[in-house]
Formats: sequence, structure tokens, C-alpha cells
Amino acid sequence: MAYIDLFFNVLVEEGASDLHIGEGQPPKMRKHGDVAPIRTELITRDEAAYMLSEIAGPHNWSLFEERGDLDFAYEMDEHSRFRCNFLKQANGYGAVFRLIPTKIATLEELGIPAVVQEFGNLRGGIVLVTGPTGSGKSTTLAAVIDYINESFSRHIVTVEEPIEFVHDNKCSVITQREVPANAASFPAGLKAALRSDTDIVLVGEMRDLETISLALTAAETGLLVFGTLHTNNARKTVDRMVDVFPANKQAQVRTMLANSLRGVLAQLLLKKTPEAGGGRVAVNEILIANAAVSAIIREGATQKLQDVIVAGKGQGMQFMDDAIWALLQKGIVSPHEAFMKAIDKNLFKKFLPAEEQGFANSAGATPDDEKRAPGNFVKPRPLARRL
Repeated sequence: MAYIDLFFNVLVEEGASDLHIGEGQPPKMRKHGDVAPIRTELITRDEAAYMLSEIAGPHNWSLFEERGDLDFAYEMDEHSRFRCNFLKQANGYGAVFRLIPTKIATLEELGIPAVVQEFGNLRGGIVLVTGPTGSGKSTTLAAVIDYINESFSRHIVTVEEPIEFVHDNKCSVITQREVPANAASFPAGLKAALRSDTDIVLVGEMRDLETISLALTAAETGLLVFGTLHTNNARKTVDRMVDVFPANKQAQVRTMLANSLRGVLAQLLLKKTPEAGGGRVAVNEILIANAAVSAIIREGATQKLQDVIVAGKGQGMQFMDDAIWALLQKGIVSPHEAFMKAIDKNLFKKFLPAEEQGFANSAGATPDDEKRAPGNFVKPRPLARRL
């Protein structure tokens, strides 16, 4: 057993999602959005080097020492797989690990609206799944891909950094490629997919102009493309897709996107109230492309998308604030949580307790009662050291 497995076992036992390792700091875990220490003892340079190099292997460790960053996946056992990000920081070595379930949940189990399954029935175009880091985009996309895998005979190519959810072939053939182990970059993986008799491409992260350009081209040629972006709602997603291009090409890109976009699924995770069982719940904004959406994108009038989403409720569309409002009404999330994640915060400000009204006037601030000591969340526990 690797030394770091001691920490991973705590993560699994506590139902946490992330492990944070930083030289000169205690190891910490993220559970339901909060970060708490696992032990009080600080991690030394020797301990950090030992635990990280052990699971990276000599080749990857050399790359990390040279570049200062490294991404890969590590499987502790058949039930626990981790996405690993090594980094060098001001105090020395650091790393963040995300626990990836080995069992792929269905959209229903995740609480994602049933209409999202229709994205898996498409034969071409581009579908964008968006949200901040840690909002469950990869988990939702894995559920969609698994639905396609069980329902259709397709060739699905994923380009990821690293591979997170491992898919077994069912009705479909799935080719999973990891950057940089199997493909030099996302653009290289996308170019190869165009020559591989591919029906569906999943792009793990659309972070640059070349990747977005190739994804749009692939969608125009008849492939179904799923991609992720770090945006919070449909309007910002469309703007990001266009704004990454030079001004003299944006009109052409708007036309391409208007023709190929099939939908946007924006996702956030909100903390549930103790009365609702605790944990976190996914909330979604859903844009389904229709003639009105295409015309708006072509014109560059993305401020009108909100009206289309609200008016398209009968088609399965959903506005983010409406979805958050529904959770608040059911008592699943607190007024504070709803306020913090809402787009139009004025709609939710009146539901905050009187003592938080002043805080609400400064957007994005965290009230004193949220700044609780991490130890109040999970009791720190010591772990044996080998060094």
C-alpha cells in the first residue's frame, strides 16, 4: 500500500471529495464544500516528496520536477480512483486529489433533469456542459456518455487530462485518450478523432482558441461533440465561445455556433440544509437550441437568451435562478446558500436573516458564521508517518 493511501482512506471513510497536500501545511480534505484538516502535524518536504513521487513513478516525477505541474490518474483499489494534480507553490511541493467514483451514476441518481438525457439522443452538433471547478461537470458528462453506451452502437472518443471515469464497452465502442500520455494535446486528440470513424467526441476541457475552433469544426462535419467550459450560465458560455476568437473572426464563429449548438447545461453544487440531509445538490440551467436561440447567437444579442430560457420551460429549458428558487422553497438549501449562488442576488436578498442583510450588500463576501474553524466540521486525526 502506498503511503498516501492512508490519507485517501480517510477521504473515502469521511465521504469527502478532495485531498489537499501542501508542504508546510497540515493535509486537508474538502467535504460538502468545506475544507478541514485531517491532522494537525505539518507536512515536511521529505514527506511530501515521498508520498507524491511514490505514486507518480520515476518518469512522471522527473516531468513534474522539470515542469512544475503534473496531471494523471491514480487507482488506489477497484473502488477508489483519483484525479491527481501536482504543483509547485511558494512553500514547496503541493498536490490536489479528486476522488472519482468507479461506479458511474445515472442522470436520475444525480438528480439531473430528465430532459438532459435527450442530449445523448442527438446525432450531431455541440453540447456544452459548464460550471466552476468542482461543480460535477465530469460526473454529469460521464452519466450522459454511459447512457449512450448502453443505448446506441456508436464510436465514442474521449480526450481528457487525465482520464477520470473509465467506461467499459457496452453497445458502443469507447476510445479514451489521455493528454499528454496518449495525445500530445487536446487539439491533437481532436484532430485524430476526425480521422478515426468517430460518431461522438468528448473534450475534457475547451480552454483555448484552437480546441474550441476544432470542436466547432467537428460539430459542423456531423459529429456530436460534448465539451466543458468554466462558465456559470448559458449566456456567459456563448459569449466565451465567441470572445476567444479575434474580433475579425467573431461574426463567422457566431454563425458556426448558431448552426451547430444543440444545448448548454450549466451546473452548480449547493450545500443542502441539515434538515434536508446535508451534503450537496446539483442545480442546473438548461438551454436547448431552437430557431430563436440560433438567431440570437447569430446577431450577438446574448442578453436575450435569459428570456428564451424562461419562455422555453415547456421545452425543458430551465433558468438557474428558477432552479435555485425551487430548492429554496422546498427547504433543500438555505437562503444564504441560494443568495450566494444566484445570478440575480436581489431576488434572494429579502430571504436572508436580518443579521445578514448588511453582508448581502457586499457581493461575494462570506459572513462570520461561515468562517467557522475547520476542526468543527471534521475532527482532525493523526496519521502514521514513515519518514
